[in-house]
Amino acid sequence: MGGHVNLIPIVSKIFCSSSQVVLTVRTRPHIVNGGGFVVMNCDQRKVFSVDGCGTLGAKGELIIRDGDGVAILFIRKKGGVVQAISIQNQWKGYLMDYNRPDKLVFSLYDPKSFLAMKNVIRISLELKGNKKGWDFEVTGSFHERACTIKDRRGKVVAQVEMKEMMASKDFYKVVVQPGYDQAFVIGVIAILDNIHGESTRC
Repeated sequence: MGGHVNLIPIVSKIFCSSSQVVLTVRTRPHIVNGGGFVVMNCDQRKVFSVDGCGTLGAKGELIIRDGDGVAILFIRKKGGVVQAISIQNQWKGYLMDYNRPDKLVFSLYDPKSFLAMKNVIRISLELKGNKKGWDFEVTGSFHERACTIKDRRGKVVAQVEMKEMMASKDFYKVVVQPGYDQAFVIGVIAILDNIHGESTRC
């Protein structure tokens, strides 16, 4: 028997599992429901879906839904003059309450392209007294479907990998380690998808 697994809820503990979870992502063509992607579990049941600007009609906005289609996370790319002159793009993830963005739960910092070789994508949680600066980082290449989300200690949270025997990048898997919030992981992947101009972008 394995030891006790600490659950690390960011969106909700209902999206945390005490065992490793393998999810399959299938991107939707833009002509089908405005693009975005669907996430299935090992039983081929839909557990998440992601809507991008093809559905929402606004660039830099994403909605993560649970398997029942309920909006659970709203993500927005920060704009404005200050952001335009910043060396990195900033994304904000909010919990949804009654279909409206409510509580800010994380921020993702994406180095602008001319700095991309020198910096990794980092994520900070909106916790009281959080002075660490960042809590998670993304390394590797999402475009090649070979990237890893790690915590501050270097512990693997989740990995994006190509599906075995599949040559298409429109069909890939996400391996989430025990205890971590799958909805949060899918939120980060939705941002990576948008950054790389894929299914959630118009």
